[in-house]
Amino acid sequence: MLAKLISDIAQSDGDHVTAIPGLTIYRRSKTTEPMHCIYGLGLGLTVQGHKRLTLGDEVFDYAPGQSLVTALDLPVTSHVTSASEEVPFLGIGLALDARMITQCAAEMQSVSTLRSVTSLAMSVVTLDDGVYSAMTRLVQLLKEPELIPMISPLIKQEIIVRLLKGEHGPCLRHLITVGSQGQQIARIIAWLKQHYAEDISMEDLANKAHMSPSTFRQHFRAVAGLSPLQYLKQLRLQGARQLMLNDNVDATNAALRVGYESASQFSREYTRLFGAPPLRDVRRVRVVG
Repeated sequence: MLAKLISDIAQSDGDHVTAIPGLTIYRRSKTTEPMHCIYGLGLGLTVQGHKRLTLGDEVFDYAPGQSLVTALDLPVTSHVTSASEEVPFLGIGLALDARMITQCAAEMQSVSTLRSVTSLAMSVVTLDDGVYSAMTRLVQLLKEPELIPMISPLIKQEIIVRLLKGEHGPCLRHLITVGSQGQQIARIIAWLKQHYAEDISMEDLANKAHMSPSTFRQHFRAVAGLSPLQYLKQLRLQGARQLMLNDNVDATNAALRVGYESASQFSREYTRLFGAPPLRDVRRVRVVG
């Protein structure tokens, strides 16, 4: 049923932004090359086809019958691994609201009293029937646009409650356990996204998290799947790539604007991440796009 609903909306390949805030539908009629991007706080469902995500050393394959939750902004490599003209890849993405998650958790005794654990801020689990039903109703709501402002927040709240009570709960707990190590790392990640171009030392970050450098590195990797330095590099390199692609900034200036002092180091690390030097990579992406 959900696949039919999505097919009717997304009749061509691409990312289809809907009238419901935060709800996007995806369609691909062929497999895709690995793409580097930042996954933010949200829920993803593969309704048809298969997709693979790589976060650091972790590989997540998810298919129909599974759901993905990302609790923090994480740099991943993403690509569709199964799709065709006859059976296209179909997916749904729903951005989640951190304040709504916190509010729901505060009202849920069973969640708020759970012991905090430091776990990866990304999880793929079997799709809960209740979440599937709620997502289906959310997509169906697109047929009644006049009701979207009143009903979509209620369905989103139901989805969040079901996620908190289900297997995704530990992943989302980074946002709701006040004073926990996971929440401290979440706070540092939010700060890094705003300040990644600045001169940053790992010692300063550890101090901001109120941890020793070794403890900070340990918990950061456990939550983000990357070391703090690897995370910072990915933010800078992806930021530079967007400057070159969207603003036609040359590689040298892009490197400086995201915090690199050495153009040669920038080129080496860029090539290592994206598989080609900056100029060649940008040309390749524009041709593919």
